[in-house]
Amino acid sequence: MNSFSAVLNSEQAERLRLLLEEQGFVFGVRPYTIFFAQKEKLSVAVYEKGPKVLLQGRGVEDFLKFQLEPKVLGEARLGYEEVHTPEMFEPHLGVDESGKGDFFGPLVIAGVYVERETVRRLLQAGVQDSKRIGSDARIRELAKQIRQTVRDGIDVVTIGPARYNELYRKFANLNSLLGWGHARVIENLLARKPDCSRSLSDKFADTRVIQDALMKHGRHIQIEQRPRAESDIAVAAASIIAREAFINWLDRKGKELGLRLGRGVSSEIKATASAIVEKHGPEMLSNIAKTHFRTAHEVAPETFQAPPPKQVWRR
Repeated sequence: MNSFSAVLNSEQAERLRLLLEEQGFVFGVRPYTIFFAQKEKLSVAVYEKGPKVLLQGRGVEDFLKFQLEPKVLGEARLGYEEVHTPEMFEPHLGVDESGKGDFFGPLVIAGVYVERETVRRLLQAGVQDSKRIGSDARIRELAKQIRQTVRDGIDVVTIGPARYNELYRKFANLNSLLGWGHARVIENLLARKPDCSRSLSDKFADTRVIQDALMKHGRHIQIEQRPRAESDIAVAAASIIAREAFINWLDRKGKELGLRLGRGVSSEIKATASAIVEKHGPEMLSNIAKTHFRTAHEVAPETFQAPPPKQVWRR
């Protein structure tokens, strides 16, 4: 076990700070944290959002068992997942996506079906939200373990940039496009797991966006969305499977073009896009990038329109 996270209240966060000071941790500054401290190979970060504590490095399990749980949290959590989150061990689908905020590359939606025994095995393997995994090698290693564990309980829908741009023009709304992709994954998995009664994903819009896109297999399933759904092992596994497909696409296409297709949106990404337009013409972007992003308009304004103001989703 090399990482652990939990939500704290303000009193617990202060209690943890005092505990770290007593034990000789060295404090440093990190973005978005209330405080950050290290000792030997173990780091402890308490983030403003939550607040949430994240333990990483060597000695996580011992610190959790003998310090954090008894002295800060006041309860045992490690190994008690079935007590604290029994619904995670019930049969269900987890769905997540990768590439949504990246200029280059596809939108990938993945789904993973789990039952009690597969949940236990995925937890033992160290499966967690892909956003907490910085290494592509680790993503690929965990994806391999997930496939070996879940077998036919996996589905991946990869919407390549050309198809993505076509669908985006049709839907004119990213949430509607996401809902369509989530629905396709759920339908595909239900064809193999028809008795599954619940699907879980991160909250990105009203659940009706997914429900309205479902077809015959999916009309009976309960669609559940919630913030930070990646704490559920099925959603975390889906996030890893989706991330693997996304990074593999970028690597493969980058080799074809003889350059590195980076992730996200930045000045470096814009420079790469400009070089591609100069060498291959602006239409190449339609095949490798999401052209509704402002970056496309900035590097080829005569070909790609400026995006309209963002629509704010309201409950």
